[in-house]
Amino acid sequence: MPVARPEPQEPRVIAHVDMDCFYVQVEQRRNPALRGQPTAVVQYNDWKGGGLIAVSYEARKFGVKRSMRGDEAKMVCPSINLVQVPVARDKADLNVYRSAGSELVAILSTKGKCERASIDEVYLDLTDAAKEMLLESPPELLELIFEEATKSNILGLPSDIGNREDSVRAWLCRADADYQDKLLSCGAIIVAQLRVKVLEETEFTCSAGIAHNKMLAKLVSGMHKPAQQTVVPSSAVQDFLVSLPIKKMKQLGGKLGSSLQDDLGVKTVGDLLSFAEEKLQEYYGVNTGTWLWKIARGISGEEVEDRLLPKSHGCGKTFPGPKALRNNASVKSWLDRLCEELSERIQSDLNQNKRIAQTLTLHARASKGNECDSIKKFPSKSCPLRYGTGKIQEDAMKLFESGLHDFLGSQNTKWSITSLSVSASKIFDIPSGTSSILRYIKGPNSTVSPANLDCSLPQDPSLGGINQFSNSSLTVLTCKHASLGNKLYITPNHEEQCEPSSSEKEDRGKNSNLDKQHQVKEEKRMSKKLTDVKGTCSILKFLSQSSPVVNEKRKLDSLTCSHPGPESSSEPNKAEEHKSAQPFDRNKSNPSGSNSASSSTWMFNVEDIDPAVVEELPPEIQREIHGWIRPPKHSSSKTRGSTISSYFQPAKRS
Repeated sequence: MPVARPEPQEPRVIAHVDMDCFYVQVEQRRNPALRGQPTAVVQYNDWKGGGLIAVSYEARKFGVKRSMRGDEAKMVCPSINLVQVPVARDKADLNVYRSAGSELVAILSTKGKCERASIDEVYLDLTDAAKEMLLESPPELLELIFEEATKSNILGLPSDIGNREDSVRAWLCRADADYQDKLLSCGAIIVAQLRVKVLEETEFTCSAGIAHNKMLAKLVSGMHKPAQQTVVPSSAVQDFLVSLPIKKMKQLGGKLGSSLQDDLGVKTVGDLLSFAEEKLQEYYGVNTGTWLWKIARGISGEEVEDRLLPKSHGCGKTFPGPKALRNNASVKSWLDRLCEELSERIQSDLNQNKRIAQTLTLHARASKGNECDSIKKFPSKSCPLRYGTGKIQEDAMKLFESGLHDFLGSQNTKWSITSLSVSASKIFDIPSGTSSILRYIKGPNSTVSPANLDCSLPQDPSLGGINQFSNSSLTVLTCKHASLGNKLYITPNHEEQCEPSSSEKEDRGKNSNLDKQHQVKEEKRMSKKLTDVKGTCSILKFLSQSSPVVNEKRKLDSLTCSHPGPESSSEPNKAEEHKSAQPFDRNKSNPSGSNSASSSTWMFNVEDIDPAVVEELPPEIQREIHGWIRPPKHSSSKTRGSTISSYFQPAKRS
């Protein structure tokens, strides 16, 4: 339910910019021959010519509407050009339109806080830019007003066609206007300049609404289309809202709006004005009641979020009429395709924008064999999002099966799915200071840094078999207690390279020769052992590239990570030491007694290895890691024939 938000202390200037027939404009830019011609963009669907998702203004003059199918549009307007949306995975591919929308955002965001509301609409908070203009060059002192601004539509201003632009210019330059209207005048000029810049740089036209809050700006942005803008002065708010249908208000187009009509007989916003705040609170609760009372008076405290990127990613497909899905196999086939596209998009978002999604949601529309009982809606289902195409596909199918079970209940009847979609939401920026695990695998000289994360696997030829790892997993091993979100990243509590103490430096100087000799021996031994696995390299090679002493441990600030060396399976005592992860004693681990400061091996507790991730690794490395997790039983040192009495010391005679 909607909740009333506190109003700002000072007046704001908010704009809502909406593209004109956006999909058509994108196709007209791709094919200039379509300009000025009746055109419509059609979703991929061969049933009755496909569904129209955008109609040019030239086609609208003939009576073509978005609710029509392609065949019907041709009957109304025989000369119409039907352009099909690009297709990928047997469904519409909107990437070309998303990219074009990003061009718009890049331009509009130069003047203030920008919130991308959808693929073709943006909210702007121009308060600071308007205040700056009002201080430096107020409209009443300008000799010339930006021409496009004089074409604005000012609510409450007499619309005399003969001198309309002169009237608008006079309103923008009023010296006796109050502070709020002066800010709106500056906002109108700024928006007009932005719209012209969008046209020059992208060839797209757009319309806009300028008001003191998001609600009013959204309501008026589409009043005068195409390529126009509308301003809402405070004095005109009441007259504008009084006759507005209640269903036109944001968040009142569904159940709440229907409830207002059925329970209170409210059909317009003016009807809502007759109810006291206490009465509305009695019906709809304190928060929603107050919200209704405020919006009826044009009051809204909703702020523009500083967000240039979408807050969710979604992929969907409709299956009208005979194309409805009627069994699990067909649902799974389409879910796999939708999840594959979704995986690509969230992966691209992660790589380009360093953002991670946390929730996977499935939506569907369905009907039962018994039509009279099909009023019940198919429930939406959500779960934590796991990165990787296969994992998303698996989880989405489980969500569908859960939703279908709830939809059917105890009935064993036929069903059909007419719409299916998956979405990734709760997208957050990766916190600064968070590193990919690849940073530790590649060693201290890696170019991967928290500020420049690269979620693709390293392409170093020396890494051999590690390049066979799945890109979708985004990581090779994960410490459960130090993971972020879906265990994609870890935040270390220590620096990557530990500075040795003064005593360690002295010991290192004294024993440098012994260190070198010992290092050469260890390199030869490890080289021979690592080559025993054919076709791929041991994972230990990548976890200890900068130091051959793989069974060395070190204690870090608050995260102690260790792993057993290759020879640990034959030495039970060492295996136990690795499991317990006790503080490291350098003198015991180094036969030469030296303290090797060059070691930067990243280690971990075997208990912290995520089995789900291990399953995605090459078989050779899986066997090696399983050897750490479940070390083979060690043969007893006792000789055959020993009895239990041999384990006890003989009693001493007194």
